[in-house]
Amino acid sequence: MVKQIFVNLPVESLSRSVDFFTALGFGFDAKYTDANATCLVLGENIFAMLLVKPFFQGFTRKPLSDANASTEVITALAVDSREQVDALVAKALAAGGRVGGEARDYGFMYQHGFEDPDGHLWEVFHGSGEPA
Repeated sequence: MVKQIFVNLPVESLSRSVDFFTALGFGFDAKYTDANATCLVLGENIFAMLLVKPFFQGFTRKPLSDANASTEVITALAVDSREQVDALVAKALAAGGRVGGEARDYGFMYQHGFEDPDGHLWEVFHGSGEPA
């Protein structure tokens, strides 16, 4: 079984990304941080490595996607309540993010999302049971 997850995302400006996610209430792991990258701590064993684009490019032979023009991934974050969903999306918007779509209530799950300053999509959801 996997013990941790590190999602790697290319960013234009490391300082802009740090400011954005700090405004959302997240912290960073200094041991994985330098001028090229930082480790966004999303949970106990859940991390997003934010890598400046030239550094990120060194890990792949493929061209980088422009997340403002196309969707490469949607990172989903589970929280404890509907109120936390709405609060995190509101913080993202106040910090310069954009709404990723309308809030949706499926009965068993409530979700809403945002785009960070680099266009990466983040879905925030609260599940309250199994689908009917």
